[in-house]
Amino acid sequence: MTVGTQMQQAIASVQSAAASMKTFALETQDVQAKQTFEQLAKTLDTAVGTLQQRQKYIEQQEPQYRQ
Repeated sequence: MTVGTQMQQAIASVQSAAASMKTFALETQDVQAKQTFEQLAKTLDTAVGTLQQRQKYIEQQEPQYRQ
Protein backbone atom coordinates (compact mmCIF):
# COMPACT_ATOMS: atom_id res chain seq x y z
CA MET A 1 0.00 0.00 0.00
CA THR A 2 1.43 3.33 -1.04
CA VAL A 3 1.60 6.45 1.08
CA GLY A 4 -0.94 8.02 -1.28
CA THR A 5 -3.39 5.19 -0.70
CA GLN A 6 -2.88 5.39 3.05
CA MET A 7 -3.55 9.14 2.97
CA GLN A 8 -6.75 8.60 0.98
CA GLN A 9 -7.91 6.04 3.53
CA ALA A 10 -7.09 8.37 6.42
CA ILE A 11 -8.99 11.23 4.76
CA ALA A 12 -12.01 9.00 4.13
CA SER A 13 -11.98 7.81 7.74
CA VAL A 14 -11.88 11.33 9.14
CA GLN A 15 -14.61 12.45 6.73
CA SER A 16 -16.75 9.55 7.93
CA ALA A 17 -16.19 10.49 11.56
CA ALA A 18 -17.13 14.12 10.80
CA ALA A 19 -20.32 12.97 9.09
CA SER A 20 -21.19 10.84 12.11
CA MET A 21 -20.74 13.81 14.45
CA LYS A 22 -22.99 15.94 12.22
CA THR A 23 -25.64 13.21 12.26
CA PHE A 24 -25.43 12.92 16.04
CA ALA A 25 -25.79 16.70 16.35
CA LEU A 26 -28.93 16.63 14.23
CA GLU A 27 -30.47 13.71 16.09
CA THR A 28 -29.90 14.78 19.68
CA GLN A 29 -32.24 16.95 21.69
CA ASP A 30 -29.60 17.71 24.32
CA VAL A 31 -28.26 21.22 23.65
CA GLN A 32 -24.88 20.60 25.26
CA ALA A 33 -24.41 17.33 23.36
CA LYS A 34 -25.43 19.06 20.12
CA GLN A 35 -22.80 21.75 20.66
CA THR A 36 -20.18 19.14 21.47
CA PHE A 37 -20.96 17.13 18.34
CA GLU A 38 -20.93 20.27 16.19
CA GLN A 39 -17.55 21.32 17.60
CA LEU A 40 -16.13 17.87 17.02
CA ALA A 41 -17.41 17.94 13.44
CA LYS A 42 -15.68 21.29 12.86
CA THR A 43 -12.45 19.96 14.32
CA LEU A 44 -12.62 16.89 12.09
CA ASP A 45 -13.40 19.03 9.02
CA THR A 46 -10.27 21.04 9.81
CA ALA A 47 -8.30 17.81 10.08
CA VAL A 48 -9.61 16.71 6.67
CA GLY A 49 -8.37 19.96 5.15
CA THR A 50 -4.96 19.49 6.76
CA LEU A 51 -4.70 15.92 5.50
CA GLN A 52 -5.74 16.96 1.99
CA GLN A 53 -3.04 19.64 1.95
CA ARG A 54 -0.50 17.08 3.10
CA GLN A 55 -1.64 14.67 0.39
CA LYS A 56 -1.17 17.36 -2.27
CA TYR A 57 2.30 18.09 -0.90
CA ILE A 58 3.22 14.41 -0.98
CA GLU A 59 2.00 14.11 -4.57
CA GLN A 60 4.03 17.16 -5.60
CA GLN A 61 7.18 15.88 -3.93
CA GLU A 62 6.74 12.22 -4.80
CA PRO A 63 4.79 11.80 -8.07
CA GLN A 64 4.89 8.00 -7.77
CA TYR A 65 2.32 8.23 -4.95
CA ARG A 66 -0.37 9.56 -7.28
CA GLN A 67 -3.17 7.10 -7.87
